[in-house]
Amino acid sequence: MNTVRLYILATFVSVLIPIMIPGHATAASQKTFTVVIDAGHGGHDPGAIGRRGKEKNINLKVALKLGRLIEKNCKDTKVVYTRDKDVFIPLHRRAEIANDAKADLFISIHTNSTASRSNAVNGTETYTLGLHRTEENLEVAKKENAVILIEDDYKQRYAGFNPNSSESYIIFEFMQDKNMAQSVNLATMIQHRFKQGKRVDKGVHQAGFLVLRATSMPGVLIELGYITNAKEETYLLSETGSAGMAECIYKAFLDYRNGHQSDNTDIENREMVAEPETVETAAATEPTEKADKARNTNDRPVFKIQILTSGKVLAKGNRAFKGLSPVDYYKENGLVKYTYGADTDYNRILRLKRNKVDAKFKDAFIIAFKSGKKMNVSQAIKEFKRNK
Repeated sequence: MNTVRLYILATFVSVLIPIMIPGHATAASQKTFTVVIDAGHGGHDPGAIGRRGKEKNINLKVALKLGRLIEKNCKDTKVVYTRDKDVFIPLHRRAEIANDAKADLFISIHTNSTASRSNAVNGTETYTLGLHRTEENLEVAKKENAVILIEDDYKQRYAGFNPNSSESYIIFEFMQDKNMAQSVNLATMIQHRFKQGKRVDKGVHQAGFLVLRATSMPGVLIELGYITNAKEETYLLSETGSAGMAECIYKAFLDYRNGHQSDNTDIENREMVAEPETVETAAATEPTEKADKARNTNDRPVFKIQILTSGKVLAKGNRAFKGLSPVDYYKENGLVKYTYGADTDYNRILRLKRNKVDAKFKDAFIIAFKSGKKMNVSQAIKEFKRNK
């Protein structure tokens, strides 16, 4: 009998230990990273047209080469294409493909153009979702969003959005910021790699792209170059050009993955730490300025709830705040980011978020500051636990 018990115990321990040991990873426990690669336009939508080629073909060629590089060298990554051949995919369907795949990243590939077909205009640029700050950025967004006009039910599906009307883009003025930092980070890495590849760097920009607005993960829209520039068109149509562009984006993807792994860990740790800490039953109260100052003593991390992002400072009481007051803001990457609540007690902020913020801002999240500077939330929670 004792022998049987020992055998059962040994078997139980052999199964349990790998699960309990910190840092032990099994093939089953490792999450596959999913990237959706979107080749813009296609089928009866040619996109921009040059002297010798069409945008849709350049986009697809680069997208497929990028996907093959990732599939060959990143075995833990799943590649999903919105299209892998010359077919038309509606804009809303491209976003659905990414959302249905529960993708970790969305990369939309396009080729730029100008009405003047000037050879003086050239270079690459990468966009994230946001409010345009120049007419040039708005025109790029209008051009890419205009694809919805060839969809049969675009007026109903896009709630009357008119891609050619500047007024329609007011919807991008107030945005909840959940993926902005990661998107800007990736866009910056892509432009850096393009620059290393001897391409003209036109920088990272923001504009109102419908396909990015409808996706629920970090995403960028890349403009590879100008098909209306004869020299760039020749390069982009060549095997050397498409391979070179794909290689640059691939290297930026690796840069993002290498730096993003720790971000994923921080998010997981934050959620795992947060839930067990919420054992108190006191109701959440709205922090006051006086209480905030008292809690900031001893230079402890201050937790806040980030609710939305804007391209400009909004007036006090603006309807975008949905009745929350008082709100505060800070500036980062040229954006104005609004927060609600401030407390050195993480649990109080978490309860405040659940009880008062989540219903109004479903993508709100908690951030942390120390000595007036933004800090890693996971590290802030560790300090909070030590200070309890």
